[in-house]
Amino acid sequence: MEAIFSPKISTTTPKEKICNNKMRIFTQNKTAAMKHFILLPGLLSISTAIQMVNAQTQPNFIIILADDMGYGDTQMTGSTLIHTPNLQQMLQQGLSFTDFHANGAVSSPTRCALLTGRYQQRAGLENVILVTDAMDKIQAGLQPGEVTFAQVLADNGYNTALVGKWHLGYQEQSNPLNFGFQRFIGFKSGNVDYQSHRNRRGDPDWWDGLQLQEMPGYTTTLLTDLSCDYIREHKDSTFCLYIAHAAPHSPLQGPTDPAVRDGVKKGDKAGTRPNQEIYKEMVEELDRSVGKVLQCVKECGIAENTLVVFFSDNGPVSAYGGSSGSWRGEKGSIWEGGHRSVAIMQMPGTIKAGSQCEETVMGFDLFPTFLDMAGIQYDDSQKPLDGVSIRPLLQGVTIAPRTLFWGIGKQTYAVRDGEWKLTRHGAKTQLFNLKTDPAETTDVAALHPELAKQLNAKLAEWKASVYSETPIQ
Repeated sequence: MEAIFSPKISTTTPKEKICNNKMRIFTQNKTAAMKHFILLPGLLSISTAIQMVNAQTQPNFIIILADDMGYGDTQMTGSTLIHTPNLQQMLQQGLSFTDFHANGAVSSPTRCALLTGRYQQRAGLENVILVTDAMDKIQAGLQPGEVTFAQVLADNGYNTALVGKWHLGYQEQSNPLNFGFQRFIGFKSGNVDYQSHRNRRGDPDWWDGLQLQEMPGYTTTLLTDLSCDYIREHKDSTFCLYIAHAAPHSPLQGPTDPAVRDGVKKGDKAGTRPNQEIYKEMVEELDRSVGKVLQCVKECGIAENTLVVFFSDNGPVSAYGGSSGSWRGEKGSIWEGGHRSVAIMQMPGTIKAGSQCEETVMGFDLFPTFLDMAGIQYDDSQKPLDGVSIRPLLQGVTIAPRTLFWGIGKQTYAVRDGEWKLTRHGAKTQLFNLKTDPAETTDVAALHPELAKQLNAKLAEWKASVYSETPIQ
């Protein structure tokens, strides 16, 4: 695997950067540290000195994103079938979130919000981008002008990489290399065969930057090896690594199952085994991946300077064997099971082992959190961030209350304000108290008409804001 992430990959030049936002660093630690470097001609360049200081004063970030993994698919959230010892250990050594949510109930919207720090509706990506035609004909995707945390971090001296699933556009203009990722190895579509790496149409879909590549291996294992290679390569610098797993999204294939797509066959399942049996294997291989990445970070001696984040992009598909636990709904649903996720963050020395956070957090909060932790001040006047830094939560300090929103297409919305959640399905409005009714079984809108009215007004204001920027693709 060493050759895969060798410097030669960087010879693929992305298109001209499209970000016009001004990024500046106001880190006193960095300024002070720079004074200790004597720049002698031919010995140490400014850029090299900055990278060395970055490695000393700024944290690394690793985001591990599961795909279609349900809240109830781990040992610590109630599964008696699936064994997840590495996630369990991560929880014991880090901070677990009981009220963490993906911004969407399907893949593309969640990933858009995660990367941009903004509601995905502002970028016109409220719906999943499907491969219904040849990939080169599909225009939907992240458009030039959108700014990602990878872009801001890269502009401030970070090494950045995406290993795994993109699902934010198939055109070259939407390639990860044009949005701050200096390296991209993985697939563009919503899912690929775990062995042949072909998409649902049967097309090859495994990329090294802008080039299609053949790279053998079971997807989850392959992404793990690639990620560990990247970590080892950059252990002495400062980096942000986004590991976007395929598992446990369909096709249903365990590590030893054969390919189900070869250009002629276009299946979504390997063999005739029960779905739940295959799904169990897929989640457990994902758990092993998490363990290997954490062990690699530890062996490289960078655990105390690396924030590792784990969560899922949306809820599960119950027909495939996934579980939302005690929450109502699943993937594609506005109910809690559609977007509430297991989430764990680990950073020894910064995050107290075995701690728990009950505050409501969303995926788009990671963008401002990374910048806050890195000491980077970002001018977001052109594209204001919707997420907020949750850095205080990592150390047990609360953040200001806020109202949060979900829109999942087909005129379906949700508003969250503390323990209260209002849902809208077309003209139908329902109000739930998640503290007393976490399963969302009893509509209490008639008992709290003023509260329902206030939340409906906030929803209308939010819709007017987010849909005014870009038409939904």
